[in-house]
Amino acid sequence: MNSNPDILNFNNTSSPNFARMLRIVIRLSIPAIIAQLTTVVMQYIDAAMVGSLGAGASAAIGLVSTSTWLLGGLCSSLATGFSVQIAQLVGAGRDHDAKNVFRQSLIVSLMFGVFLSVIGALISGTLPLWLGGDEAICGDASAYFFIFALTLPASQIRQTVSSSLQCSGDMKTPSFLNVLMCFLDVIFNFFFVYPTRDICLGTVSFRVYGAGLGVVGAALGTAMADYVVAVIMLAYTALKSDKLALERGGSWRLHQKCIATALKISVPTAFEHVIMCSAYICATLIIAPLGMVAVAANSLAVTAESLCYMPGYGIGRAATTVIGQSLGAGNQALAKRFARVSNFLGVSVMTAMAVLMYAFAPNLFSILSSSYEVRELGADILRIVAFAEPLYAASIVCTGVLRGAGDTLIPAVLSLVSMWGVRITLSLVLVPSFGLHGVWLAMAAELCVRGILFIARVYRGRWLGKKVI
Repeated sequence: MNSNPDILNFNNTSSPNFARMLRIVIRLSIPAIIAQLTTVVMQYIDAAMVGSLGAGASAAIGLVSTSTWLLGGLCSSLATGFSVQIAQLVGAGRDHDAKNVFRQSLIVSLMFGVFLSVIGALISGTLPLWLGGDEAICGDASAYFFIFALTLPASQIRQTVSSSLQCSGDMKTPSFLNVLMCFLDVIFNFFFVYPTRDICLGTVSFRVYGAGLGVVGAALGTAMADYVVAVIMLAYTALKSDKLALERGGSWRLHQKCIATALKISVPTAFEHVIMCSAYICATLIIAPLGMVAVAANSLAVTAESLCYMPGYGIGRAATTVIGQSLGAGNQALAKRFARVSNFLGVSVMTAMAVLMYAFAPNLFSILSSSYEVRELGADILRIVAFAEPLYAASIVCTGVLRGAGDTLIPAVLSLVSMWGVRITLSLVLVPSFGLHGVWLAMAAELCVRGILFIARVYRGRWLGKKVI
C-alpha cells in the first residue's frame, strides 16, 4: 500500500494537508466506486431482463429481496469482524498476524455460509407466504430464494476475501472481480432467463438458444457468477496478495482471541443488519397489500436509488481501510482527520448524484419496466428520497469510519432507534393516506435522522479509543 507516493505511512506522525488526504481517500475509493456503479448498472440490466417478462416477475423477486438482503448482510457482518482486524494489523506492520487472521476467517466463513444456506433452503417454500405475497408470484419467489440460499457459501467466502483484500490496502483486485461477477451475471441471465429466439442485427438474423426459465433463470445466473468469482478471488488472494498470500507451514488452528474479537465486531454489525432488514421486511408487509404494481415499483425504485448511494459505500469502504490502518499504527489524530475528509467526500458525491437521480427518475424507470403504472409510481417515489441522500451519505461513510475502529455496538443501537422509531412508525401512519408514497416519505425522514445521529457519533470522537488488536 505504501509503494504509492499518495498513500501515507500510517506510522508517520507528520500531519498531511487536506488536499493530500483527499487524494488518498479518492484513490482508495475509485476502484470500489467503479465496482459499485458497475454493479448497479448490471442490476439495472438484470432488472430490465426480468422486468420485460412483466410486473409479476419483478414482484416475485421484489417480494423476497429484503430477505436476501438479510442473509447477505449477515455474511457481510462476519467478514467485517475479521477484515477490521486485518486493517489494524497491517497498519501496525504485523503482516504475519494478518495472514493468520485471514486463514481463520476462511474456516469460519465456510462453516457459517453452509449454515445460512441450510436455513435459507429450509424456509424457502413458505417464506413468500409469510411475507403476504400474492399466490400468482409465490412459486417463482420461493424458487428464486431457494437458489439464492444455495449460493450463500460462495457469497460468504467472496465477501470475506473481498473485505480482507480491501482492508489490507488492495482495493483494485476485489473491485475488478466484483465487476466481473456482474458481467457474468448478465451473460448467464441472457441464456437462462429467455427462451430460444431469433435476434436481428440489421439485415442479419440468427438464433440464440436459451433455457426460458424466467425468474428461476435469473437466480441461476447470479448463483453461477457468484461461485465463479468466489473461486477466482480466493485463489488470487491465497497465492498472489502482497499482504495476505498464504505461506506454507502456516497454522490453520482457530485462536480464541481472534474469534472472540471477530464476534465482538461482527455480532453488533449483524444485529444492525437484522434491525435494518427486519424493518425492510416489515415495510414489505406494509407494501404487499397495496398490490402488484406497488410491490414492483418499490423493488425497482430500490434498485434505481442504489445508483445514487453506491458511491457512498465505496467511500465508506475506503474510510474503513484508512481508519483501521491509522488506529493500528496508533495515530489517532490522523484517523480523526481522515474521518472528516471521508465524510466531506461522501456527502459531496452523493449530493451531486441525488440531483441527477431527481432529474432523470422517469428515464431510469423507462429502462427498468415495461409497465406504465410501475414507471409512473416508481419515478414519483424515487424523487421523494432524493432530498434525503446527502444525510444518507453521511450515515454510510460514518458507518465505514466507525467499523474501521471496531466501534459497531452503538451504531447498531442508533440504527434500531432510527429504523423502528422513525421509518416503520411513520410508514404505518402515512400509508393509509398516501399509499406507497407514504412509505417513501417515511424513508426519507428516517434517512435524515440516521445521518444526524451518525454524524454526532463520529464527531464526538469516542470511537478513537476502540482499537481492537
